[in-house]
Amino acid sequence: MIARRGFLGSIPALLAARTAGALNRRDLVSRHSPTLSTFDPRSPLSVGNGEFAFTADVTGLQSFPGLYDAHMPLCTQAQWGWHTSPGRPAGELHLTPFDTHGRQVGYPTSSTGQKELFDWLRENPHRLHLGRIGFAIEHATAVSEIRQTLDLWTGVLHSEFTFAGRRVAVDTCCHPERDLIAVTVRGAIPVVFEFPYGSPEMNAADWTHPEKHETREQASGPDRLELARRLDADSYAVRIAWQTAAKMKRAGPHRFVLTPSHDRLQFVCAFGKAQPVSAAETFTASRRHWERFWTTGAAIDLSANPELARRVVLSQYLTAIQCAGSLPPQETGLTCNSWYGKFHLEMHYWHAAHFPVWGRAPLLERSLDWYRRILPSAREKARSQGYTGARWPKMTAPDGRDSPSPIGPLLIWQQPHPIAMAELCYQAHPNRETLERYRDLVLESAEFMASYAWLDSQRGRYVLGPPVIPAQENHPPRETWNPAFELEYWRHALGVAQQWRERLGMARHPQWDDIRARLSPLPVKDGVYLAHENCPQTFTGRNRDHPSMLGALGVLPGSLVDRETMRRTLRQVFAGWKWEDTWGWDFPMVAMTAASLGEPALAVQALLMPTPKNTWLPNGHNWQRANLPLYLPGNGGLLLAVAHMAQRNAFPENWQIRWESQSR
Repeated sequence: MIARRGFLGSIPALLAARTAGALNRRDLVSRHSPTLSTFDPRSPLSVGNGEFAFTADVTGLQSFPGLYDAHMPLCTQAQWGWHTSPGRPAGELHLTPFDTHGRQVGYPTSSTGQKELFDWLRENPHRLHLGRIGFAIEHATAVSEIRQTLDLWTGVLHSEFTFAGRRVAVDTCCHPERDLIAVTVRGAIPVVFEFPYGSPEMNAADWTHPEKHETREQASGPDRLELARRLDADSYAVRIAWQTAAKMKRAGPHRFVLTPSHDRLQFVCAFGKAQPVSAAETFTASRRHWERFWTTGAAIDLSANPELARRVVLSQYLTAIQCAGSLPPQETGLTCNSWYGKFHLEMHYWHAAHFPVWGRAPLLERSLDWYRRILPSAREKARSQGYTGARWPKMTAPDGRDSPSPIGPLLIWQQPHPIAMAELCYQAHPNRETLERYRDLVLESAEFMASYAWLDSQRGRYVLGPPVIPAQENHPPRETWNPAFELEYWRHALGVAQQWRERLGMARHPQWDDIRARLSPLPVKDGVYLAHENCPQTFTGRNRDHPSMLGALGVLPGSLVDRETMRRTLRQVFAGWKWEDTWGWDFPMVAMTAASLGEPALAVQALLMPTPKNTWLPNGHNWQRANLPLYLPGNGGLLLAVAHMAQRNAFPENWQIRWESQSR
């Protein structure tokens, strides 16, 4: 199987062989539909389609954003929805020189003497909250007897509550192909549409400067209103249409109120280029879309552990609405801002590589195409540093510009990701079209990787760094070389790139084979792997953040790995790592290593470890800290790990796991 010779493999081919009788997929999914009976500011529910998402409180709309802003903000976000603050400071950023085997290479790592420009470049562009849609209810205490359920099978959020002595019912959904929400309300409550200025903060909104932006009525009628929004140099449209009797009234420079004439209100609100369709049509489209989603691709019945089963089902839903768009996702998807809304390319794999593994390759292919758009700037970045090929940024926005940071520009483990993800897509669609679609990504990525590896002629080996910051980011770049995970990734990805050359009818690249043959071995001390070759204190002073040396076997095939050394390393990590200082994808990574070593108990222990960074909320999100209230790499990583464990039969024997590739 693919997993035996490369990246993870394809779960569906293996799943089909394990199920005795078809799974009841509707029951498997619906039993985990999240239900709320009170305000939970850490756990609002979202509807979306990968390009657009709307996050709601228990009223089914965004009626009480103040309750949520400090926890998990109620935002409306889209892949195209960005804002750039005016007043870029003059000048160009000065680069910090790093000695690189006798030559100087500049990186944008220091704000000294240029803090204003440094910060502006980090914060711009930032993702934008497109607009709040909520009921005109002044206080949350006026709402009682709450019952809200997100029906995962249909994508419809159903909310009921009592207000002013009357029972109110609200259904909310997102159109699967348009940046549009549809709402039906039983209960005569006015609905407010309100629009903020842009902000790099977590809630992506500035409500205190109405004079800085414009909301203009572009067109209107008895059942519709079209608005033109302008924020400095950025603009977008909002189109509201209602299918029941109601009146729209302007109530401020950026505030509009839709008041129903009777006890029932039905409306849609479309953003950007989306054109309105009826609410009824949208609900029908949502139900069809989500039934199709759940009945295609792989499914697994983890009833033996209901909590793990819940996380797996909700992670499929959340990554589909947050991580399956035309751009790599930010770590908080389309829920709220993290790192100003920018995406981190070393996390793209953890967000989205699971899609083809679970039989849903098109959901990865949407964002993988973005690399082709920024290929010219990636080539220029490599050239400016004295390398060949394409060097991908770390923290970036749609323009592909690397954001300045003391850490990010020195990372390298995002460089092989396009090769690994393109290979997953090829395994899903092994044809010439796939090869041509991603050939430049694969070959240019490999070309940079080959030019980055430095030949130590005295010792006859290739070396990675210095300077380098590995996946475990708490290492000084000038004192770091040959990180274990990156060494294995370099060897593996260059091998995949050679396979692509052969599939394309090209000769193998002799330098790539030479690098693979003479790459430095994984660093070892006292019988365990180290974070990198110059880190004897891996398990004392550096035993926090990502235990990334484990990823050399599990996430990767481990061609440079001695299995017993890795087994000892795994046990050392379990015994002495500071788990409170890790991140959500570390637990799936550890589980994949354990599964590859035939240690199912440790794999499950890793996935369910009771530690703050492995907190899973009622809405299925992986909480990390107050200003990072969700972390989608944890969700995507969980799906990769469960697939990896299924392929290797790495669940406890008494769990009675069942799985399949396609609904029958």
